[in-house]
Amino acid sequence: MSAVRVLVTDAGRGSAIAVIRSLGRAGVSVIAADLDPRSAGFRSRYATEHVVYPDPGADSEAAVALLRSVAANRAVDLIVPVSDELLLPLARARNRFEGICALALPDDAALARVTDKWATVELALNIGVAVPRTVLADTTADALAAARRLGWPVVLKPASSRVLREGRIERFEVAYAESAEGVTAAMAPLEGRVKVLVQEYRVGEAHGVELLADEGHPLMAFQHRRLHEVPISGGASSLREGVPLDPVLLGEATRLLRELRWTGLAMVEFRVGPEGPVLMEVNGRIWGSLPLAAKSGVDFPLGLANLYLGARVPGGGPPTATAQELGVRSRDLGRELVWIASVLRRRRRYPFLEAPPRRAALTAVLRLPLPQDGFDVFSRDDPSPAFADAVHAIRRTICKAGHAS
Repeated sequence: MSAVRVLVTDAGRGSAIAVIRSLGRAGVSVIAADLDPRSAGFRSRYATEHVVYPDPGADSEAAVALLRSVAANRAVDLIVPVSDELLLPLARARNRFEGICALALPDDAALARVTDKWATVELALNIGVAVPRTVLADTTADALAAARRLGWPVVLKPASSRVLREGRIERFEVAYAESAEGVTAAMAPLEGRVKVLVQEYRVGEAHGVELLADEGHPLMAFQHRRLHEVPISGGASSLREGVPLDPVLLGEATRLLRELRWTGLAMVEFRVGPEGPVLMEVNGRIWGSLPLAAKSGVDFPLGLANLYLGARVPGGGPPTATAQELGVRSRDLGRELVWIASVLRRRRRYPFLEAPPRRAALTAVLRLPLPQDGFDVFSRDDPSPAFADAVHAIRRTICKAGHAS
């Protein structure tokens, strides 16, 4: 029997490299795919082939067509999309892959409920999972009325952070406001393009409960807490740490996925503060901090391949939970450099929100060489991607430091 072949998109991301390594070490033939011909994932010893596709954000149809052609011509068994920019168009085109290969995607109904943050809020409320007080706004006037009712500051979340429209991916970002002027400015690029959730601002520590599920039944689980976030007002983690599974958070995350009848990987994000935990969102794609779970002994990528391909995966079978090493840390080098630079410069877009002191950035600089914190992309048995990632990280830091507030 020929080797199982899996195509992994967005190969330059740390999470994609973790998938490539996990599957490659298990004996799977991995095709690393990316829109960047200099992708760090192409340098992995575990990538047997490379594919460059068109930018799906600019031309999703061209990217899907190329991936379909590759899948058919190279006998691909499974495609694992890593970013929303490919997850959304592949989901829309899933019928075109029938009889060719499997797609590591939840079903359309479940995906629609997590990519629409208002639908996620409604789901949570229906099953008794706490969320910040939230009002859905169509217009600036709606948002202003909601903000005055909720109290300052408020968070303005586009109902969908990525929208596939006319073959292009439109991107929308979260904003914060402490005044009517702030709300008006934040709504200017959103009104008429996407609905907006106006939420009360909740302080606390960000935790992610990561799960692999089959029809809502959890197969593997892991939890981390965010130590540094980019932007510093709240966002993707640049440094995070594995922690014991909290039974309350795990229970709420499990109930959400069970209600969705979710199949595949998901991360359920919570903010844990003085008033208790609240749900932030359900991330229905492979999350950026996946390398931490892999380093901690929870092999989500292999579990995902086993779920979709079963015994065809070397040593495969039903995915099972594994013992995890607690307290492991891992950082995304590029984001961590942006975090350090933005804290040191104190140039913040939202000065009314609490921010880390400069001494925290200096501590982070001193900790960069320490092996116990680790890096998402570094691996002794596969060092080349880390060097390419470091070059990219330095370039990205120069470009983004002034905007990560």
